[in-house]
Amino acid sequence: MGFSRQEYWSGLPKGCQGPSLGLCARSSGETRLNKEKIIQGQGIDEPLSETGFKQAAAAGIFLKDVKFTHVFSSDLTRTKQTVHGILEKSKFCKDMTVKYDSRLRERKYGVAEGRPLSELRAMAKAAGEECPAFTPPGGETLDQLKRRGKDFFEFLCQLILKEAGQNEQFSQEAPSSCLESSLAEIFPLGKNCASTFNSDSGTPGLAASVLVVSHGAYIRSLLDYFLTDLKCSFPATLSRSELTSVSPNTGMTVFILNFEKGGKGRPTAQCVCVNLQGHLAGVNKTP
Repeated sequence: MGFSRQEYWSGLPKGCQGPSLGLCARSSGETRLNKEKIIQGQGIDEPLSETGFKQAAAAGIFLKDVKFTHVFSSDLTRTKQTVHGILEKSKFCKDMTVKYDSRLRERKYGVAEGRPLSELRAMAKAAGEECPAFTPPGGETLDQLKRRGKDFFEFLCQLILKEAGQNEQFSQEAPSSCLESSLAEIFPLGKNCASTFNSDSGTPGLAASVLVVSHGAYIRSLLDYFLTDLKCSFPATLSRSELTSVSPNTGMTVFILNFEKGGKGRPTAQCVCVNLQGHLAGVNKTP
């Protein structure tokens, strides 16, 4: 990943007394239209291809030991099938209820949906613009997409803060260290994860570990929101092009969010990895 396993955790704020959230965002598996470079957006509800199902299964095996507390997904077919493929491989989350949310849908491309990517680029060139900034007729602007992502993210934060407050009110037990330790097993979070998130260090454990399954352009927009609005800290080894590229099929992006006590103000966001693809090394693509 370009930085040591302990480097990330040593940078976490020690004085933060509010809850922390682990957020794993990932794009859907491959569809036939992905392979053929056809724009799907929201209007073309294509199922996963054979390769897409393999990618979802590979992602599930990679995440099988992670103890998610919440799972959200776009309500389009390709993301529903992806999240099912992930959870069926899980040791702990097989029976978890998935919350499908239309706010997690892919960017709407209007008249370009169902057409080759080359036609979208030609439309942008004719308008004197470039992709992805170009918005085809009937499509969703980047600002509209970003606002939709922000709306979901703020909803998620309020949900976690509310649940964390209820847990604090009705139980004196600290959040289970199994959440962060399960993340640390597969992501570069540091071997001493459990000792970092405990009462002795003054930093609470993760209040929640959330899996979000969405789409490539949507996750790119979410990254832009984290970078420009939340001033998220990203690994120094990441280039600007990596931060602005479309997430590949089942690519994983992971954040740790730290809230102030009482949930006031925006959370402090730190990125662990962007568009991780190592889990796909053994996936054989169909001809």
